[in-house]
Amino acid sequence: MTSTAKYRRPRGRRPLNKHIHLAAHFPGVNNTTVWTDPRSRSQIDFASFEHLARTAERGLFDFFFLAEGLRLREHKGRVHDLDVVGRPESLTVLNALAAVTERLGLAATVNATFNEPYEIARRFATLDHLSGGRAAWNVVTSSDAFTGENFRRGGYLDRADRYTRAAEFVATARELWDSWTPQGEPRPFAHTGQHFDIEGAFTLPRPPQGHPVVIQAGDSPEGREFAASAADVIFTRHGTLEAGRAFYADVKDRLAKYGRTAEDLKIMPGVTVVLGDTAAEAQERAAGIRRQQVSPQNALLTLEQVWGVDLSSYDPDGPLPDIDPVVDSGLSQGRTKRGDPRVVAEQWRALSRAKGLSIRQTVIETTTRQSFIGTPQAVAAELDEFVQSDAADGFILVPHLTPGGLDEFVDQVVPLLQERGAYRTEYTGTTLRSHLGLKEPVRPAREEGLTA
Repeated sequence: MTSTAKYRRPRGRRPLNKHIHLAAHFPGVNNTTVWTDPRSRSQIDFASFEHLARTAERGLFDFFFLAEGLRLREHKGRVHDLDVVGRPESLTVLNALAAVTERLGLAATVNATFNEPYEIARRFATLDHLSGGRAAWNVVTSSDAFTGENFRRGGYLDRADRYTRAAEFVATARELWDSWTPQGEPRPFAHTGQHFDIEGAFTLPRPPQGHPVVIQAGDSPEGREFAASAADVIFTRHGTLEAGRAFYADVKDRLAKYGRTAEDLKIMPGVTVVLGDTAAEAQERAAGIRRQQVSPQNALLTLEQVWGVDLSSYDPDGPLPDIDPVVDSGLSQGRTKRGDPRVVAEQWRALSRAKGLSIRQTVIETTTRQSFIGTPQAVAAELDEFVQSDAADGFILVPHLTPGGLDEFVDQVVPLLQERGAYRTEYTGTTLRSHLGLKEPVRPAREEGLTA
């Protein structure tokens, strides 16, 4: 059976032009995970990673995604105990998962600011070889001195330079992956640029995929441009169908200047899914999950991140503070800022006044990740609509439960997507690039003409 036949829509329904891509995000980062749920398990034990990965592969997902931070976040000078503490290093986990999965892509988050191209290229080439071509690298950057203290580099890198370093980092890694000849012989490499000046010989043959898949996470103008120039997948978030379509069009329009087509970059927002037998039941479940995610303690923490002062004397079920935020107070360290605190505070006050919301209710309403809430049939239809309307190429699912948060989706929604002809019924290739419909990278011109 051909790949096209596997996606064929049942007779009597209109044909689809696009097929949905799915990926699984291992939960535990920020306050999206509900640790108080009795079904919640360890985020360190390998069995948790294995459970979620096996579920994703059973659901024929493209890849399994691990986030990572390089320093524990702090609040009021102490490690924040509502965050992940003790998460194992991503590439080590994924190399272990390569042994218990067969087709699932394996994506690790690795920072391009506090690492070096040779070592990271070697580690991703290793994962790609061990997994038979299933490795992916989520490239992230950092410009804060707080994280840099762990590396004795402080704030050495200006914020404006983080994407220029990342772009050169990725380009250099690709030079290393391409440095062996088609006959499988090592040859010297040399790279001289603004951030790196290295030469030598790479230790591994060209990876099975040519280059591991490159993912970029970010919505800023700099992030969009970097993704258009260098990434295979962009991990983003949208609040509405309209916002998704605007982001999609903007990023895809940037590709032509780099000699790329729309098919060369997949846009996959991070989303949550809550299911119920009826729409009302699903909404009730979603509201309950949000109340668990935004506990009274978490509500005050989130408010303190915006206001920059200790608000522990405030009632989470009471009104928002009438004091002005303190900008750059340093109360929270290691977190992405939400924007100008004064602007955010005024927006939250206006929302609170308009809807009569307490502190906790305001935080719940303003920090909700885009979600698909409803019956399995309704969720399948909405996911399909996003893709067919060019608001996304697929989705990275972020469950609220470790490690069984995808079980319901795979059992109840995936079969409906298959019935709609919008999703694969089996893997048709062995590499992550084949799952995503990405071309294998062409070798540099200097190596063309060399034959085995």
